[in-house]
Amino acid sequence: MATIKYTPSFDLENTYDSGLIAGVDEAGCGPWAGPLTATACIIDQAKIEKNLLACIHDSKTLSAKKRETIYEALMQDQGVMHSTHVMHIAEFNTLGLAKALPLTIQRAVTGLSIKPKHVLMDGIRDPKIGIPTSLIVKGDQKSYTIAAASIIAKVTRDRLMQKLSQHYPHYDWAKNAGYGTKSHREALEKYGVTQQHRTCYKPIQKLLLNA
Repeated sequence: MATIKYTPSFDLENTYDSGLIAGVDEAGCGPWAGPLTATACIIDQAKIEKNLLACIHDSKTLSAKKRETIYEALMQDQGVMHSTHVMHIAEFNTLGLAKALPLTIQRAVTGLSIKPKHVLMDGIRDPKIGIPTSLIVKGDQKSYTIAAASIIAKVTRDRLMQKLSQHYPHYDWAKNAGYGTKSHREALEKYGVTQQHRTCYKPIQKLLLNA
């Protein structure tokens, strides 16, 4: 079956005639180490630079260099309002992913200088943040605001993992972003679990039990 390719637009945003619409996305649910990030983004369609708009796509389809370039442009554009929350490892391990994710999303949304009337979110599970929310499958491919949020969340987390990699060089986090890659697994076997690992995740728990 052929993969359906989507082009981001404001069609979803324009569907909801309820005031300001925020797009939300997260980065870092799957990795075995490091923080979880979520970004909420509101785009003023009349103010955003059109050249920038044409560059906004799902962060997973962009190279790291391209994401960085778009991220910097989003930070400076007068038509883009954004808020990012970073949940660091201590709180994440205390809560676990099921509680950490909706809380991180809620903090990102409430961090916006203006409260949105509606939230568009990539995913399949309602975080129940107290604002009407529409879950959009492959939303980061369909919605400009979700795609912009995905880029900001991804770049924010990648930069944090690069910094952490300087303190924990054996784990190759600058390249694998904390995911359970071969190099990361081998480093865990050789050097053990660090304070930045997700001890609430089964692969890390297994390593601790066998240590």
